[in-house]
Amino acid sequence: MSDRLTLWFPLGLMILLALLTFWLDRAVQEPLFKRDGSARHDPDYWVENFVARRLGKDGLPLHMLAAVKMEHYPDDDTTQLTRPNFTAFDEARVATHIAAQSGLVSSNGKEVYFTRDVKVKKDAGAEKDWLTIDTEYLHITPDQDIARTDRAVTIKTPAAVITAIGMELNNRTHVVKLLSRVKGHYEKSK
Repeated sequence: MSDRLTLWFPLGLMILLALLTFWLDRAVQEPLFKRDGSARHDPDYWVENFVARRLGKDGLPLHMLAAVKMEHYPDDDTTQLTRPNFTAFDEARVATHIAAQSGLVSSNGKEVYFTRDVKVKKDAGAEKDWLTIDTEYLHITPDQDIARTDRAVTIKTPAAVITAIGMELNNRTHVVKLLSRVKGHYEKSK
């Protein structure tokens, strides 16, 4: 009997150590799936027909964001927009309007992404004509007054039609930078 005990004792001890190691490994690991719902991509709140304005020191609007529906998602802290409209005003109070079928506001609220049938319209100013831009995607940084895309754009003014791939629009300096494959048609005013 002591021969059997001598034979089985080390094996039993190794099995016990293996089970203890397995249990400790499971105890210190993060669970793969949390049961609190945080792994789901469901909105925690939504607002319909909302308008948000950011005012300058003078009390006048700097920019305004509106949408038919806004849904906030807590898992990545982003906000989905349905048919968003964004309006920014330059120093001369000339408005630039951006509309799309959908949009996304980043978790820190500093970036807005417009997708599907994006339309930009810059109103005519004292010395500048109106301008429209059509694209499928536009990334804006409202605090810097910059809009960018790497997709195809069509720009129209009263005298020209320009197409390109990629664009950067600076609303402060009123400079539109076209990135590649630029083609244009200019009609000389009569």
